[in-house]
Amino acid sequence: MKLVPAGRGRPRKFGRPSHAITLTLPDDVITALTAVDDDVSRAVVRLAQPLVTDAVAGAPAELSRHGGRAVILVRPVAALQKIAGVTLVPLPDGRALISLDRMSVDEFELRLRDVADDDQVDMRQRATLASIAEILRTARHTPGIVATSRSIIVLQSTRRRRAAKP
Repeated sequence: MKLVPAGRGRPRKFGRPSHAITLTLPDDVITALTAVDDDVSRAVVRLAQPLVTDAVAGAPAELSRHGGRAVILVRPVAALQKIAGVTLVPLPDGRALISLDRMSVDEFELRLRDVADDDQVDMRQRATLASIAEILRTARHTPGIVATSRSIIVLQSTRRRRAAKP
């Protein structure tokens, strides 16, 4: 399993090389972008991500190490989001964290393998599911490694955003 090395200094905003630029955009476009993400640059990246997904190198699922722990980062696929109890937490670089709602890691792995066996799942999605399953299988068979799930805090707005004044 390939681990993403922990670098020194401030982490990259998007997990890959980037450059600061200045844009002049109409107010209504800025309003639309802030509806996607409060940080306009993250909104632009999120909207452009489908155009560059194939251009960005990386496995469909990989580990990102943080000290003695690691998390699985995935390219979001519909088949994964359809598994009951699974929520994908989007990251600025287009990948996502997997959040399990009241489900054990073992149960998730079983559901993952069931979905991967479905004939309706295309090859790209199947590759992502297989990559996650392989990470979990390797963890199960590696002495000194335990796969556990953790809760995350999600803040969700209960109000609708107001449209910008003309």
